[in-house]
Amino acid sequence: MTTRAVVLGIGHYLPERVVPNAEFEKTLDTTDEWIRTRSGIERRHFAADDQTTSDLGSLAAKAALQNAGLEADDLDAIVVATSTPDLTFPSVATMVQQKIGMTRGFGFDVQAVCAGFVYALTNANALIVSGQAKRVMVIGAETFSRIMDWTDRATCVLFGDGAGALILEAQEGEGTSSDRGILSADLNSDGRYRDMLFVDGGVSTSGDSGKLRMQGNALFRQAVEKLAFTAQTALDKINLGHDDVAWIVPHQANIRIIQGTAKKLGIPMERVIVTVQDHGNTSAASIPLALSVGVADGKIKPGDLLVTEAIGGGLAWGSVALRW
Repeated sequence: MTTRAVVLGIGHYLPERVVPNAEFEKTLDTTDEWIRTRSGIERRHFAADDQTTSDLGSLAAKAALQNAGLEADDLDAIVVATSTPDLTFPSVATMVQQKIGMTRGFGFDVQAVCAGFVYALTNANALIVSGQAKRVMVIGAETFSRIMDWTDRATCVLFGDGAGALILEAQEGEGTSSDRGILSADLNSDGRYRDMLFVDGGVSTSGDSGKLRMQGNALFRQAVEKLAFTAQTALDKINLGHDDVAWIVPHQANIRIIQGTAKKLGIPMERVIVTVQDHGNTSAASIPLALSVGVADGKIKPGDLLVTEAIGGGLAWGSVALRW
């Protein structure tokens, strides 16, 4: 028998404020058509002025707990993926812990930018497989609207805010690719590509949070190749192929990256969960948001083999293969 980290429940939260592309036409030299044709994005959500990343994360966490039929103290740990924490410290995870009424266990944050949720899932899986925890909440939560340069039309129109959460539980499997739960993972990073996507501030440099900077064309070329390769690697580790995959659930950065990666993998877009049109790029929150929407829409069903893949600043990239 093999211990597997199996999904028990999932949920998400999106801020009330919806920002359509047309809103940017008032302040930038851009149009709805320009944004849609280059990114696939039609709208995104922005957090209210008094909403923090931990607020968004805790609301997604409560939705996941309700979906799983659990209470907060049924959890052993919380792992939050974010690049936009409320404070330099303490962690967003401990703030979520307090806000959902969890009085036991532990929490910590993972920072791998847009690849953060994949990294957090992999860490949570390790906690479960090693016996350190039985139930782990994994959250991706971001308020990227707080680090935008609103004069840069190439970047500020791409990002949004939101949070998604899922709960993993230790269950026994047969040790085959037919098991439910996380089956394989592949993580990578290469600091030589830092300048393609970064924030120009920080505690030990400028002393402030800084603004996001991106080399879009260069990043696009790296993204398609690296995402397709990491997804294939995750499948190779469990000796499964493209035909076995029910759904690709990619990081929702840009529709052209999503389409290019699917084509390189030989998987039709009909088997790809796409939410970028409604959410924009929500960084570490994009995959759990897409998973939650996919479940709510009745697309993702128990027993489906999913592959999630993401790339973000660092560059950091990776994938997880799991059976729902």
